Amino acid sequence: PHAASRTSSESHLAHMTPLTWTFTPFASLTLVQLYAILAARSAVFVVEQNCPYQDMDGVDEHCMHLVAWHEKHVAACLRIVPPGIKFDEPSIGRVITAPMFRGTGLGRELMRRGVQQLDELYPSRPSRIGAQAHLQKFYSEFGFVTQSEIYLEDGIPHVEMVRSRVTCAPVATDRR
Repeated sequence: PHAASRTSSESHLAHMTPLTWTFTPFASLTLVQLYAILAARSAVFVVEQNCPYQDMDGVDEHCMHLVAWHEKHVAACLRIVPPGIKFDEPSIGRVITAPMFRGTGLGRELMRRGVQQLDELYPSRPSRIGAQAHLQKFYSEFGFVTQSEIYLEDGIPHVEMVRSRVTCAPVATDRR
């Protein structure tokens, strides 16, 4: 079933309007862009994952926001958090792919671009993320290594993962 739905999703994605990528500081986001980002994050983290939590945590204003736009809608996004705000190291967080784009490789492309931007902003610095535990294998493809036991954050199992600049290149994966 996974292969069929993946092929269907990829085929569906190929017929869509191309994605537009932006990498923007919070203060430069338009109100429409900010609303779209917050709505997409709420749809995934609060509604889909059935996890009421305070998404607007006062951190976004310090972050750079990487977004893949499909027309005026968020297809995927993440934020890059400067060091000293969430962790001592810079980090990537609030990573989402909209449901209609899952299984297309967009999540991997989002992380590939996010890690590249992180490396350009903070050269030679390790980075740390708080990852949902079931996504450890996904994040390990980008050089992140689990550094903690599982802990609960907003009722969801998480782990801290660290990426050394020595292992900065994403691991090649078979995309067939």
